[in-house]
Amino acid sequence: MTRADALRSGKGHHDENFPVASRLIHPRHRAVILAFYEFVRTADDVADHPTLTEGEKLALLDRLEASLLGANDHEPAGVALRTALDARTLPPRHAQDLLTAFRRDASKLRYQDWSDLIDYCSYSAMPVGRFVLDVHGESRATWPANDALCAALQIINHLQDCRKDYRDLNRVYVPLDALAQTGAVVDELAGDRASPALLRCLHGLAARTDKLLEQSATFPALIDDARLSVEVSVIRVYAKRHIKLLMARDPLNQRVHLNPAGFFGFGIIGVIAGAARRFGRSRRASHKPQDA
Repeated sequence: MTRADALRSGKGHHDENFPVASRLIHPRHRAVILAFYEFVRTADDVADHPTLTEGEKLALLDRLEASLLGANDHEPAGVALRTALDARTLPPRHAQDLLTAFRRDASKLRYQDWSDLIDYCSYSAMPVGRFVLDVHGESRATWPANDALCAALQIINHLQDCRKDYRDLNRVYVPLDALAQTGAVVDELAGDRASPALLRCLHGLAARTDKLLEQSATFPALIDDARLSVEVSVIRVYAKRHIKLLMARDPLNQRVHLNPAGFFGFGIIGVIAGAARRFGRSRRASHKPQDA
């Protein structure tokens, strides 16, 4: 059987819409986060491979999990993550949750409603943030805010790539009931321009995702690690900008990703906002009355 890493798309952590273990993250944490990313990216590329059959995808995902759990050493990405997790005494749970999502990608092509989509995000997105939080030793009280942010990021990606996902993989993350409510149909996703009905559907989903993002507003303040808190602030700024683009543009024929200048500029805004928030938190802590 072909090794999973031989099927990589060529996409790396610098190519993602949102930062992955940026320089804001402390160097002691970056290696394990990048090992996690490489494992996840390898599995994702398997699930999205355009020529593999469903059975071939599932077999490769099983083999990746076996390497992660130490049942074999056939997949380097699994061995590397296993080694990194063992060195930090971290469990493989979050990576396994993501494999659940990729197995679903191999077989499930449609999502019925918002709840169906959020359930998918609970495996495809939320474990990523939870893993990073665990790496930093953060409280699980941060998980609800993390989950809201990660789900929003995932749905942003789905809306940006809705035409590509349908054309290349016949996969539709846009909920079928949302399409029906505006009178749009799935086949319209293959067009070069969204119909008025499809555009209403996509803009409505972007607005709903904006409300989901707002549920993560307190997230940076809940994080004890200052560098991670600032990184999350940056990610939220990027997400907010992407949602504004998706609420105003047609993702089938207009740019709904940040260009390099935008990525840099909004990144600076996020760093400033995050740093200001941390400064305010430190000032409040220093003025807090001490117990007698």
